[in-house]
Amino acid sequence: MKRASRPWVVCHMVPSLDGRIVPTKWPVREGAYAEYERTAKALKGDAWIIGRISMEPYVKGQEASKTKVAAPTSRAPIPRTDHVADPKARRFAIAIDPSGKLAWRAGRIDDDHVITVITERVSDRYLATLRAVGVSYVFGGEDTIDVKRVLRTLRARFDIERLLLEGGGKINGSFLEADVVDELSLLVAPIVDGSTGTPALFDRAPAKARAFELVSVKKRAHDLVWLRYRRAR
Repeated sequence: MKRASRPWVVCHMVPSLDGRIVPTKWPVREGAYAEYERTAKALKGDAWIIGRISMEPYVKGQEASKTKVAAPTSRAPIPRTDHVADPKARRFAIAIDPSGKLAWRAGRIDDDHVITVITERVSDRYLATLRAVGVSYVFGGEDTIDVKRVLRTLRARFDIERLLLEGGGKINGSFLEADVVDELSLLVAPIVDGSTGTPALFDRAPAKARAFELVSVKKRAHDLVWLRYRRAR
């Protein structure tokens, strides 16, 4: 069988009945978040990917790395080439951070090795910091992120086969726009958000609407409904 050139992308989210995804004010029942994690585990992803804002709480919760890497002694520019900090890693937490704003303190989130997706405009100092704390990085483009390029790199350099997309509306929308969302895994919450102007499941419209085919419907605990769809080709 021919080796896939990119990971299979599953967008795994908890939207409200009206498609909103910020649960700050939702009357979420105790245990509902655990149900989300259980369904995510069932998807058997090698990695999960989110945007900078969603990743910030994870970064703040990191313990500082105990491994110290010597700072570069040369003043020569650091090449804008992808960097693999842990070749033996098999599970990954991935952030999309074009400008390099996340202040990483270590190269792991729980048991997952960190990969950050940046652009070539980040500073040499930032790249040196990523190397020092053991964070892998890949370049998504010169000024903006090319989603397809990033996915090819993740497959080629890290052997990621299944990727869980758990971002905000803009990140999810950029993957939809690039036509690389292969599957939708929606754990629909029994809540009507009713707000306007807040993030939705997809907040970036592709030039052409994308069609999906229903794979399964399952009622889960706490009146959640797990819907799974695959991209209609």
